[in-house]
Amino acid sequence: MGIVITASATATHTDPGTPASAADLAGRAARRCLARARVSPSAVGVLVNVGVYRENNTFEPALAALVQKETGINPDYLADPQPAAGFSFDLMDGACGVLSAVQAGQSLLATGTTERLLITAADVHPGGDASRDPDYPYADLAGAFLLERDADPGTGFGPVRHYGGDRPTDVAGYLDLDTMGTGGRSRITVHRTPGHEQRTAELAAAAVAAYTAEFGLDTGRTLVIGPDAPAGAGGDPGRGRPHTAAPVLGYLHALEHARPQGVDTLLFVTAGAGPRAACASYRPQGW
Repeated sequence: MGIVITASATATHTDPGTPASAADLAGRAARRCLARARVSPSAVGVLVNVGVYRENNTFEPALAALVQKETGINPDYLADPQPAAGFSFDLMDGACGVLSAVQAGQSLLATGTTERLLITAADVHPGGDASRDPDYPYADLAGAFLLERDADPGTGFGPVRHYGGDRPTDVAGYLDLDTMGTGGRSRITVHRTPGHEQRTAELAAAAVAAYTAEFGLDTGRTLVIGPDAPAGAGGDPGRGRPHTAAPVLGYLHALEHARPQGVDTLLFVTAGAGPRAACASYRPQGW
């Protein structure tokens, strides 16, 4: 039995007159994803949200519950338990969040806890528009994966593995309480030390080497989906880099282009604060 991506989608902030909302973007990506799969929101049993940066620095209630409401997934599991009693939770794991959610989803799907699991990832500037803050590095962007079981054990995700660096983290996002003044809800500090990008790339490369060695992947038949997908792939996210939704964007980019000759496996790679990296192989259906 394989755990496969039935559908995927992204959503971007397109209205400069309205502040970006992580719940809204994640909900739009989720609805688009379900529409592509021709699946009703009520058929989703579990939603896992992995975004980090959100409007107004909101931390309560759980953003997953707001995304569940935006998506229309059974908000009342007592009154409407069929076809699936909806359950949602946040899993905040930075850049590695999507693969951590895949790892949790593999267990939930393999044990029959749910028939369908939806992963959403969305980051927005707390002030509502990343393009207005030249020092903020990330795009206002959301992505979604719908995961299901497949009878073919040769398709879908392989094991998810996590890797740590041997140095202190050189990237951190936080609200500076000493300087926030009265506008703290619309501000965020993202600190990255010089050379961060190079060190992150080195950690990602080391993770790929360790993963391919452990599971015997043929690198000549494997296409890597790395931490930085092209900005225009799968829908232009605007100014800034994709963050937690980067794996979704990279996956869509891979499917939009012709499959390289001889390649039959994708390798998702994420890397970020910690420093940490994560990898998971994936064999698409009919690719």
